[in-house]
Amino acid sequence: MTRRGWLLFGALCVVWGIPYLLIRVAVRELTPATLVFGRTAIATAILLPLAASRGELRQLPMRWRPLVAFAVVEIGIPWVLLGSAEEQLTSSLTALLIAATPLVGATIVLFTGGDERLTRRRLVGLLIGLAGVAAVVGLDVGRVSVPALVQIAVVTVCYSTGPLILTRWLSDLPSTGVIAVSLALCALAYAPVAAFQAPDHVPSGKVIASVIGLAVVCTALAFVLFFDLIAEAGPQRATVITYVNPAVAAVLGVAILNEKFTLGMGIGFVLVLLGCYLATQRGRVVEPA
Repeated sequence: MTRRGWLLFGALCVVWGIPYLLIRVAVRELTPATLVFGRTAIATAILLPLAASRGELRQLPMRWRPLVAFAVVEIGIPWVLLGSAEEQLTSSLTALLIAATPLVGATIVLFTGGDERLTRRRLVGLLIGLAGVAAVVGLDVGRVSVPALVQIAVVTVCYSTGPLILTRWLSDLPSTGVIAVSLALCALAYAPVAAFQAPDHVPSGKVIASVIGLAVVCTALAFVLFFDLIAEAGPQRATVITYVNPAVAAVLGVAILNEKFTLGMGIGFVLVLLGCYLATQRGRVVEPA
């Protein structure tokens, strides 16, 4: 990978490790739906004009069904559930559980007729990853909210399904246009709920800064950087950031929010990463003589 590719990779590892911390701060004063509206509305105001100026919106109406499905699965459902879960869970624990997303994605691909087969290595990876999730949840974490864990489980399924929709039905469309319209659809959908749940006082400066940071840095800027990284290093290498983001989030949670990082979380995280690596490895293709 080139020097520019490594710079993009490092930037994304940090940028997409920050949201868990900012969400944890924001939901102290805002409802999850209000947070989603603020994040998507601001990001839409940045990306939609950019996509329109590039002429990336013309082809999208012809694919409105998969586009709506992608917006719901990748943004609409997981972002509100993530905010709701972080009302009960620490940002560190949430991030470590989200690390199982590649594991869930590998399972979905295996059982939905993809071009991948369940090899022995992948089976071992799935079992190791499952043990890692159990370790994160069950060792030294203490009392954990079961509804919050269910919400995180749904988030991981959504985050695993969204890229499949993007790859199978939207891959030939301009990426910035797809993301901009998806954000706009979610902002419109959550606007009535956010208006009904608006706080009765002006949020604190930390909360306002968190919403702006989520929208500008962790959404608008992050997606632009991610598309540049895909163009620079390819889609497979670009997804490796998934393994690093939770570690960044855990460090930030411990350092800034004084969250507790337990031995079980550390052991479980290592097992989840190992399981994800094994479960997502492609088998060697033997060329015919």
